[in-house]
Amino acid sequence: MNSKNNSKSTNFLVQGSILAIASIISRIVGLIYRVPLTAIIGKTGNDYYGTAFEIYSIILIISSYSLPLAVSKLVATRVEKGEMKNTMKVLKGALLFAFVSGTTFMCIVFFCADIFTNILKTPLASIALRVLAPVILIVALLGVFRGFFQGLQTMMPSAVSQIIEQILNAVVSVVAAFYLFSYGSKIGRVLGNKEEYAAAYGAAGGTLGTGVGALSALLFVLFIYLVFYKKFKRRVVRDHKPNKETYGQVLKLLILTIIPVLLSTTLYNIVSILDQGIFKNMVTLQGYDKKTISEWWGVYTGQYKVLINVPISIASAMAASAVPTLAAAYNNNNMKRVRSQIHSATRFIMMIAFPCTIGMAVLAGPIMMLLFSDSDPTSAKMLMCGSVAILFYSLSTLSNGLLQGIDRLRIPVRNAAIALVLQLVFLIVALQKFDLNIYGMVYANAFYALCMCVLNHLAVVHYSGVRQNIHKTYLLPFLSSVVMGIAVYLSYQLLHVITHSNGISCVVAMIVGVFVYFVVMLFVRGISKKDLAKFPEGDKLISIAEKLHLL
Repeated sequence: MNSKNNSKSTNFLVQGSILAIASIISRIVGLIYRVPLTAIIGKTGNDYYGTAFEIYSIILIISSYSLPLAVSKLVATRVEKGEMKNTMKVLKGALLFAFVSGTTFMCIVFFCADIFTNILKTPLASIALRVLAPVILIVALLGVFRGFFQGLQTMMPSAVSQIIEQILNAVVSVVAAFYLFSYGSKIGRVLGNKEEYAAAYGAAGGTLGTGVGALSALLFVLFIYLVFYKKFKRRVVRDHKPNKETYGQVLKLLILTIIPVLLSTTLYNIVSILDQGIFKNMVTLQGYDKKTISEWWGVYTGQYKVLINVPISIASAMAASAVPTLAAAYNNNNMKRVRSQIHSATRFIMMIAFPCTIGMAVLAGPIMMLLFSDSDPTSAKMLMCGSVAILFYSLSTLSNGLLQGIDRLRIPVRNAAIALVLQLVFLIVALQKFDLNIYGMVYANAFYALCMCVLNHLAVVHYSGVRQNIHKTYLLPFLSSVVMGIAVYLSYQLLHVITHSNGISCVVAMIVGVFVYFVVMLFVRGISKKDLAKFPEGDKLISIAEKLHLL
């Protein structure tokens, strides 16, 4: 590989790491604010909050979720060719598309909220869902600007806007939930159902923060765009390329790029809606009471999925970074660079996913107690049994982006459809034949991710010709994570005996785990000096490793 490709590969990992770090910070902030939010609205409120978000997420996917990826891909290929006038047409065409689709689906959600929530047997979630309706338009416009900057291969605007969005979301969500919970109690007292109305209005307060956060992020990226507008304009003026696209051609390309990505992402996420409908209806027929079902689902969507989504967000960030760089390399028929970037991205994700999977399983109970004051063995067992989904979802999320980057847009659609059918059969059997209740849901979630990552991996290998180093990519991170898991378990148990504090024991055990994993990976040569140099602050990591005599 020449120095230019080396530089691009390094930049690809650095940009992906920047977005990954921002995603982790955002997820941690999101995780932290869910603690007081859950304390305010309770498990029933989490059920309403989660139901509203499931519906909102599906509508968002249909209306605009694929826009950042489509825009980044189209922008990256045009910038690579020096076609800046066409690049600006992509931006303007995408903004028009976002405004029309966002407005349309905003109205659908607002006026049809009762219909959607009644189907899922959670009618009071319609209050929170209506609050989320305007956010669909805001996020559509925000996604276009994020995709534009990602196509320019700079993740900083997206990264900073994510953090701003989540911080304001956290603050407003908790404050609004507190006041609206009290307001809902008053309404519920009049209507004879104080507890459920309080939870429903509290959940609506939680969703209000989502809107405020998204609006602040949109204003931030718009400000960044306006600051650098003159620079963009100068590049456009200097563009004398003969190939000028019309807005009609741009919109056609956008739609052709969006549709397969949209179908893939919709199938990838619609499983949550189908899961909820099947699960709640089947366990109701099995005789479980409404309160128990609501609390189970509240833990599943408001605690279990929130926790596993923290490490999975790293894969999402790496996929977002991979698409524009892979698209540019693939468009130039530079398959050596394509394979190099696929190999690097997969190794990076596995170095993160394995320790997160094992660490989450080992500390399942302590984490649930630390973050949610939840000592229920059911909650801990859900996280322990389902933590393997972190590994499978990380791989499947990344491979989705890799396939989209090399113009195999239909493959993830096909794979998602196959995985969806297999998962639904798995869930029905788990509930009907084995009576696994909420654990059946957890296992089915992990099974879906497993199907996706296997099918996607086979496709990536077939279409790119990449040959992953099994030893360095999978085996060494796994073995290092096992050693880390043992160290984490022993340190937690020892500290808990000494301090009798779950919080102190849990946090220190996590720090021990990070250190042990880093040391073991260096010791077994799972990470090289060259690898460390590609990471943000790589020089500091190399310095630490050399002081420990591990390099």
